[in-house]
Amino acid sequence: MKIDIITFIILVLTLNACNKDTSVPVPVAGPNSIMNETHPLPGVSKLLMEGVYQVVSGSDFFGDKLVLKWNRCGISLACGNGKYFVLEAGHLDSVIFLQGYWRNGYTDGTGLASLYISRADGGVSILTGNSSQKIIMRGAYGSQSGLPDQSLVLEYIRPFSDKVKNSNFYILAHRSGGRTSDRLPVSENSIEMINYTEKFGSTGIEVDVRITSDGVAFLYHDPDINVRLTQKGALAGPIENYTWAQLSTFVHLIHGEKIPTLEDALTFVVDSTLLRFVYLDIKAGTGAMAKVIPIQQRILERAAQKGRDLMVVTGIPSTDLLNDLLAYPDFQNIPSLCELSVEDVRLANSRVWAPRWTLGTQNDLVMQIHSEGRLAVCWTIDQVSWIREFLNNGLFDGLLTNYPYVVAYYHYIQ
Repeated sequence: MKIDIITFIILVLTLNACNKDTSVPVPVAGPNSIMNETHPLPGVSKLLMEGVYQVVSGSDFFGDKLVLKWNRCGISLACGNGKYFVLEAGHLDSVIFLQGYWRNGYTDGTGLASLYISRADGGVSILTGNSSQKIIMRGAYGSQSGLPDQSLVLEYIRPFSDKVKNSNFYILAHRSGGRTSDRLPVSENSIEMINYTEKFGSTGIEVDVRITSDGVAFLYHDPDINVRLTQKGALAGPIENYTWAQLSTFVHLIHGEKIPTLEDALTFVVDSTLLRFVYLDIKAGTGAMAKVIPIQQRILERAAQKGRDLMVVTGIPSTDLLNDLLAYPDFQNIPSLCELSVEDVRLANSRVWAPRWTLGTQNDLVMQIHSEGRLAVCWTIDQVSWIREFLNNGLFDGLLTNYPYVVAYYHYIQ
């Protein structure tokens, strides 16, 4: 009996260690939500709602202004202070309802949010495609799982500027859309994260690519299997020492997802998202190009067949991988992204130059890149002051960040 009790205690402690809290719970309205009774909004109505809003009530918490942008999943409302909303919207007769949650990307702060646009405040004009009437959203927000009890009123100021409307700017989210360390409800470098990231306003992603011992390309950031990214299991040590059969059988990401192959992840991007840019950040060594490029080419063919405007670029983060690419047949026609010098960009005929943000805006070099028909994106930029500097005074075509909702705010509010 004594042995059985000890075994039970060890089992309980082990289960508690394996099921540690790794994410901030996402508040949900519950089964009685009014959204269950609403109807989808037509496309023209969605466009009329997009733009910059004044925060009439709630500005002490969310800031003076918000930007509203529709995405594949619903509505993202981005603030300039790191807070954002993830909302769904629908209408009953001429009243438009918005419901979801807010989250502070820098802390664990979150809560429910509920808004509506009455007939008199713009509901009729939005649903009939008339842009002449002012839009006012009224409602409330709450804390954690509590009911919304703090006033929130938003008033439409203006549409997005012509600069924003005419740009093809990429908001690129790190590690397939978000980091596990930010306590998101899905794991980084997972298909589930790829499916989630558009809620943040992301229009593209960076994914980390490694190669198994038997030559399968898969998504994973760290060099080893660890409890930061995975649940406790039977395998440990360098992740690339294992076969794909071993990883797919015995390893689960922190929220229980399977590690995806590169091909499965990119197929999902093509078939199930509206993302426009994928940056393949290769973490493997020499020989990786021979495994990655054929997958990249198949995915680009699939995207073309489906009429998708999608850029998938193979990353060149080191001289070793540059030489690996240069040894690949017809390398000049392989869409690549080079993190090295401008001279190396030309040597590889890379479509994209991607310098580190600490080097500054480098407008003179970016203009050279543009004159050659190439793009320039910057990685990985997180500080608000620098995001504003690069957007207001820089010429980059996109920014890679861990906070896509912050980049979205400062991009769309231009």
